[in-house]
Amino acid sequence: MRAARGRGTLAKEKPSFFNMIQRDGLSVIRMFPNVKQDTIKPIMTKTIAPDTLVYTDEYGIFSKLKDWGYGHKSVCQGDDEYARDEDNDGFHEVHVNTMKAFWSLLRFWLRPHRGISQEKLPFYLSFFECLHNVRRRVKAALSGLLEVLFG
Repeated sequence: MRAARGRGTLAKEKPSFFNMIQRDGLSVIRMFPNVKQDTIKPIMTKTIAPDTLVYTDEYGIFSKLKDWGYGHKSVCQGDDEYARDEDNDGFHEVHVNTMKAFWSLLRFWLRPHRGISQEKLPFYLSFFECLHNVRRRVKAALSGLLEVLFG
């Protein structure tokens, strides 16, 4: 049986998630009753510095990013576009692969925890976010510490 198409909502018992991740950096993930422009704007403006270039897929929720003070580039995965080289340097800089990899890891991590209630799911998401971010910070701190010690 195939799942119904469309975006999830808490009312459908298919929670909506919103995630922001820096390339090679930190992540923020939240569960919302629904994912709409008025629900994501506060978390984005609180988390992402103005004038930051934001890469997304083609989902229409991101249409106001420029109005909110961000640069915006997107790939249209519906048209099988997954990465784009805009400056012809051989590096496909416009993509959402970092996000896709994060979600793949999250799904793998959640898989053994089948049957998580909607009320407890935000705690699991926060814990995963913390693990991801601590790992990034420790890695950065360790290289700095090694530079100081053996520099």
